[in-house]
Amino acid sequence: MKVCPTCRKTYSDDGLNFCLEDGSVLTFAAPDAPETVRIPHPMATNPNPGSMQQPSLQTSWGQTPQYSIQPQRSSSRSWLWIVGVIGIVLLLCGGGIVGFFVIAVMNADPANNSVTNSSTTEPTPGTTPKSDDRTDVQRVDLSEWVRETSGFGTTEYTGGEFLMAARQKGYYYVLVAPAEYKTESAKTSVTVRNVDDSASSLGYGLIFLSNPKPLVQGYAFLIDTQRKKYRVVRHEPKKETIVVNWTNSAAIKDGKQENILEADHKNDLIELRINGQSVTSIRNVHGYQGGVAGLYSGDAARIGFKNLEIRR
Repeated sequence: MKVCPTCRKTYSDDGLNFCLEDGSVLTFAAPDAPETVRIPHPMATNPNPGSMQQPSLQTSWGQTPQYSIQPQRSSSRSWLWIVGVIGIVLLLCGGGIVGFFVIAVMNADPANNSVTNSSTTEPTPGTTPKSDDRTDVQRVDLSEWVRETSGFGTTEYTGGEFLMAARQKGYYYVLVAPAEYKTESAKTSVTVRNVDDSASSLGYGLIFLSNPKPLVQGYAFLIDTQRKKYRVVRHEPKKETIVVNWTNSAAIKDGKQENILEADHKNDLIELRINGQSVTSIRNVHGYQGGVAGLYSGDAARIGFKNLEIRR
C-alpha cells in the first residue's frame, strides 16, 4: 500500500506513483502507520517564504524528510498576450531607432568610415601653390637605382631619365630610396613620362611616406595619361588598398608628355598636385613614420622618371 505524504490519502495499487489529489510522490506506508489523516491546508515549514526560494519540506510518516516534486501543470496563457503586445511596441520603437542609426551612419563624417574614403578631403579645384620657401632640397640620384637583374621589373638609365617597368601585365614594380630620404613634413616631387604611351590600368607615379622596405607601409600617387586620371593607394604586406579611386583631372598632360607629381606633407594632411595644381588631399593615417620616397610603375608600361627631390 502507498500513501501520499501531503494529504495522507492511501492507495492499494502499488504501481501508482503520484497522488491523484495533489500530485505528490507516493511512498510505501509503514506497517504500523496510524490511520490516514487528510489536512486540507498544511502549514508551510518556511516561516518567511519571501526571503528564501527553497522548496517546502514535507514529512512523511515513518520516513526521513524529502523534497516534494510537483508535476508540471499548464498555466494561464494570458502572459503570452502581454509579451506579444510588448514585442510589437518594441519592434515599432526599435525599427525607428535602427532607422535613425542607419541614417546617422550614412550621414556621418567620412573620416570615421572606411579607408577608401576616410583619408580624402577635397581641395579647391585648380588651385596653385604659393611660392615655395623651402630651400633645403634633397635630390635623389636615380642613375644609381639601375638593377642589373630583377625578377619583378626592368630598369635602365638613359638620356637623364630612369626607365622602369614591371615585367608582366597586371603587376606593379616599386623601388624606394634609402632611409635618409625622408618625406615627412616635406614636399616630394618627381617628373613622370609614359615613354611608349602604353595603357596601364594600375598607373605609375610617386611613392611617399614609405617604409624603406618596399610595399610594407606607405602611399602611392599614380596617374594614367591615356585616360587622364589619377588615384591614390596605400600598401601593406602583399596588399594594395585604394584610398582615392580613379578620378578625372584636366591637370594631366596626355600622351608622352611629362607630368610633375607632388606630395606636400604638412601636419596630418598631404596635398597632392599634378603640374602645380591641387587635385586632392588625404589625411596621413597609414604613412610610415620617417617614410621615404620611391617610384611605382604598373602593367608593364615603360615609364621615365627624373628630378626626384624632397624639399623642406
